[in-house]
Amino acid sequence: MPVLLSVNVGMPQDVPWQGRTVRTGVWKHSVPGPVMARRLNLDGDGQGDLQGHGGEQRAVLVYQIDSYRYWQRHLGRDDFTYGQFGENLTVEGLPDDEVCIGDRYRVGEAEFEVTQPRVTCYRVGLRLGVPEMPALLVAHHRPGFYMRVIREGRIQAGDPVVRTRTGPGALSVADVDALLYLPGRDPALLRRALAVPALSPGWQGSFRDLLAEAEGGEPGGGAPAWDGFRSLRVSDVVAETDTVVSLHLTSADGTPLPDARAGQYLTVRVPGAGPSAPIRSYSLSAVPGSGRYRISVKREPHGTASAYLTTALRPGAVLDVAAPRGDFVLDGGTGPVLLVSAGIGVTPVLAMLHELAARTPEREVWWLHGARGPREHPLGGEAHAVLGSLPHAHEHVYYSAATPEERRRAHASPGRLTPDAVRALGVPAEASAYVCGPDSFMTDMRQALTEADVDPARVHTELFATLPSLTPGLTGTAAPVPHPPPGPPGTGPRVTFARSGVTAPFPDGARSLLDLADACDVPARWACRTGVCHTCVTPVLSGEVGYAPAPLEPPPAGQALICCSRPRTDVVLDM
Repeated sequence: MPVLLSVNVGMPQDVPWQGRTVRTGVWKHSVPGPVMARRLNLDGDGQGDLQGHGGEQRAVLVYQIDSYRYWQRHLGRDDFTYGQFGENLTVEGLPDDEVCIGDRYRVGEAEFEVTQPRVTCYRVGLRLGVPEMPALLVAHHRPGFYMRVIREGRIQAGDPVVRTRTGPGALSVADVDALLYLPGRDPALLRRALAVPALSPGWQGSFRDLLAEAEGGEPGGGAPAWDGFRSLRVSDVVAETDTVVSLHLTSADGTPLPDARAGQYLTVRVPGAGPSAPIRSYSLSAVPGSGRYRISVKREPHGTASAYLTTALRPGAVLDVAAPRGDFVLDGGTGPVLLVSAGIGVTPVLAMLHELAARTPEREVWWLHGARGPREHPLGGEAHAVLGSLPHAHEHVYYSAATPEERRRAHASPGRLTPDAVRALGVPAEASAYVCGPDSFMTDMRQALTEADVDPARVHTELFATLPSLTPGLTGTAAPVPHPPPGPPGTGPRVTFARSGVTAPFPDGARSLLDLADACDVPARWACRTGVCHTCVTPVLSGEVGYAPAPLEPPPAGQALICCSRPRTDVVLDM
């Protein structure tokens, strides 16, 4: 019978690395006696980078003593101690090629469920002093795996590890890891992986993208309606609040614009906002299929592009716009839908509300929104009117800084939209949820919905905040400002890093888009681990593949990988 050999914990610490300082929790040490396994962590344990580690789906990391023995032979070392690979549980048994996603295990008083293979970032190489270790873990099919805590309880070394349920699909940890990171993927196997409810949402999103690519589409569903940018005319400018303005966009020749999916976004280049023509991305907030697009822009303090769009832009102006993109879109089911947002995060879920009203009005819809008050609640009247037309709608608005009369007029409850408030509503456990807002808000809502028994695999999120850095965990470093590459302009296709606002011709001497991103100091870029571009942003980028300089973690849900190839036409990257 498998047995727990060691429980390992460690709090984040600052570690020198390549002339910089990394804050990391990869240094784990064995602890005697019982340790409490809780929903998000073991007592006494922590992570330095919560974007790539920790959280409900990655509460506990498991590694096997047999893999220790394997690496001792492969690396010619005999200095390993428990926790050396950053794992929380060192076990005898449970090999990666036998443990399946969705398997459940009882250890001591606690019960766990396997959710995904280990995400092998650069820190495990830092801990072992072997920089190539992340790639070796993948190539040798020995990643280890994460588990979530089904039932909290005390565990300790010597506890037997008892399997209480076998995961559906019979997909082992090693199979799933290879399916994401190695070439030669089988679409049928991708579909099997997507049918496993326990697989973590981030890995499910990656597999959906891979399946779309394998079936001839683009990650997120279908090829973009056009390549690069095209000129769209501003047909109307509507003030929604003191700080939010809706822009209605049409084609320059008056022909209907291609349909977009509710929840997608537009990347906009704004020539009038300054000599550098800043580039920003905004969610579509209009009814899909209307032949025109609508974005709703909030004026941000010191925001060059948003200030121009909300105060200076007039009907008749022309903007450069990339085709709609994004996979934060409604499923095709018939069950209940939860639309949850805060502030300007209302825009994509409002488009979803319109789509539900137009196509499946019989579905049960729950609308949960938080704002400070009516002056910071854009499009509230529009949402209220649509909800009033639906026979099975539930509307819950929360104002944290409004008068009683303002709350009465808006049918709003006092306070913030908090996890306690969500739990008190009694939302249906079988619902699909779509959450949009700042990172902390989405973390709270994920927790609340999970505690309300909503399947985490059916909770979809869209971040309205700054994306994380290329090498997460670095401390005491100032992020450089993205800029065009130094030297003479290239003669290749124009490449746009949408979220960084940088556009430049592809340099003549650059080998790949990674080279260009490095030259531009573009943040939040994510390299392919094994040299295989499995999430190319547009079809024109597939083909020649270069190799990433070092294996990195997969991106958070909804963030695209940067492709390693050379572009063949103008391209917009979601970075």
